[in-house]
Amino acid sequence: MSNKPYPFLPTSVKEMKALGWDHVDVVLFSGDAYVDHPSFGAAVIGRTLQAAGYNVAIVPQPNWQDDLRDFKKFGAPRLFFGVSAGAMDSMVNHYTAGRRRRSDDAFTPGDRHGARPDYPTVVYSAILRRLFPSTPIIAGGIEASMRRLSHYDYWKDCLQPSILLDCDADIISYGMGERTIPEIARMIENGASVEQLGELMQTVSRVKECPLQVNEGKIYEDDRNIVLHSFTRCKSDKRAQAENFRHIERQSNAMNGKTIWQKHGKIWIRVTPMLPPMTTAEIDASFDLPYTRLPHPRYNGKRIPAYEMIRHSVNIHRGCFGGCSFCTISAHQGKFIASRSKQSILREVRQVTEMPDFKGYISDVGGPSANMYNLGGKDKSICGKCLKPSCLHPSVCPNLNTDHTSLLELYKAVDAVPGVKKSFIGSGVRYDLSMHVTGDSRIDKANRRYNEELIVNHVSGRLKVAPEHTSDAVLDLMRKPSFTLFHDFSAFFAQVNSRHQLKQQLIPYFISSHPGCHEVDMAELAVETKDMNMHLEQVQDFTPTPMTLSTEIYYTGIHPYTMKPVFTATTPEAKKAQRKYFFWYDPSFRSDITASLKRLHRTDLLNRLFPRKASYPYNPRRKN
Repeated sequence: MSNKPYPFLPTSVKEMKALGWDHVDVVLFSGDAYVDHPSFGAAVIGRTLQAAGYNVAIVPQPNWQDDLRDFKKFGAPRLFFGVSAGAMDSMVNHYTAGRRRRSDDAFTPGDRHGARPDYPTVVYSAILRRLFPSTPIIAGGIEASMRRLSHYDYWKDCLQPSILLDCDADIISYGMGERTIPEIARMIENGASVEQLGELMQTVSRVKECPLQVNEGKIYEDDRNIVLHSFTRCKSDKRAQAENFRHIERQSNAMNGKTIWQKHGKIWIRVTPMLPPMTTAEIDASFDLPYTRLPHPRYNGKRIPAYEMIRHSVNIHRGCFGGCSFCTISAHQGKFIASRSKQSILREVRQVTEMPDFKGYISDVGGPSANMYNLGGKDKSICGKCLKPSCLHPSVCPNLNTDHTSLLELYKAVDAVPGVKKSFIGSGVRYDLSMHVTGDSRIDKANRRYNEELIVNHVSGRLKVAPEHTSDAVLDLMRKPSFTLFHDFSAFFAQVNSRHQLKQQLIPYFISSHPGCHEVDMAELAVETKDMNMHLEQVQDFTPTPMTLSTEIYYTGIHPYTMKPVFTATTPEAKKAQRKYFFWYDPSFRSDITASLKRLHRTDLLNRLFPRKASYPYNPRRKN
């Protein structure tokens, strides 16, 4: 072992020897470029293992198509191989919502596509198992975590088993791995078997037998375990898959979860509960590791877009209690917030100010949601029993502390750091949280002050928020607040801008083709946003991704919590018919939209979108 400090973890044998090592304990393979920054998973796991005293090497974006020299260069590590597809699911990284191949990759130098295969977790593990059959392989990252049980794969358009059925990894360390991975290293060092590793919390493993006596066809639950419908049954019965998901999502949001079991043929998949949220000391320890905050020199200064986005930003917490139906954050990080101390955050801010290219502007002081810092349940015993995925939907939980005072104090402290001219909030702001009226005059005053502080001092001309839709029925399925609240926030935004003589824009995000959304809902969205004088920019078509409520509804056609059918646009034609309404202001869409609204017998919406008395540019050929 070596505790010698060094700027980067080695990516080659030459770099390893320069450090005086004669071996490595762990080799990490990642689908992303190696950026030594706390926002990049391989760097976090590598630095965490380094802090525990292990020699760690990283092989970023190995070539899987040649003679496999990237996989062979370090040989067999003393303890294990770690495998991750990277910071994104590879299929989201590679394909659009229309299943078209992307031509870029933000996590690759030069934004170049093709540096990783589809499903790197599966591909990398298969190569390593073939080359080093006796060395343990531990999978982690978003791709493995979100595919830990049976799941719908949008790109294959079918239900898939746990990724451990296709992958040669021994176990999965799901979610955030800083506490699990060092324990795995310690156990392997002490001679633990793969079976023993699978008993650790926050892991996924294959088991030959389930110790519980259960009957096929019915979900079993006791104080410590849940046995789901088998993969075989889910493939033949979509209702079984929907029923399974309700339990999977609840357990991923539980403070004291249960072990989940699912049978796949003759193999059982066991998912142990998530660890409790990190303490402030634990999350500080992770962010305070000696990151250089730079891409590895091997890239010779090539631009890595994902790094450029966050190079001057600071992450202040993990977790999200919003519970949006289309989001996987809570399934990976949990819904309970783990916040860094002000001291740790300010240390990182000072580190950013020392970067040679820093011009005085922090691009983001945020997290999965910008304004959940230091928030959580007032009575933790209530949280310990709660299985609700969202603390904000259908209304803000009365047990939730929504006081933004500590966040205001943090912003003030960040802006006071020498060298900082201004700090911006680039992460998404949950205005339903900051606008919530508690009835406590002190908190309500503080939160109003937060909203004003945000708008006046932390917006770089454009504040991005995510109402997602205008239809209350669709928003309810999304677990988002009514669009009336966006109107309230928009009015407040305008008032603050007027009072401070600012000319800033509110940029809303919207989604088409989400489960529950009909074409007429999109037409009404177009009319409502037109009435607000908006030409939408930040829009997307719903993309089903593993382990979200929205995806389960898309695949099964059933809401897992009500078991009632839900309409969803699934064909390319139906999705295109919805998306066009975003662009009502583009003349090339006008005839199609006009024909559609006539077909829908909604001439009222047609007349509001395209009033007959509208003035048009002078055309000398047109007869008036």
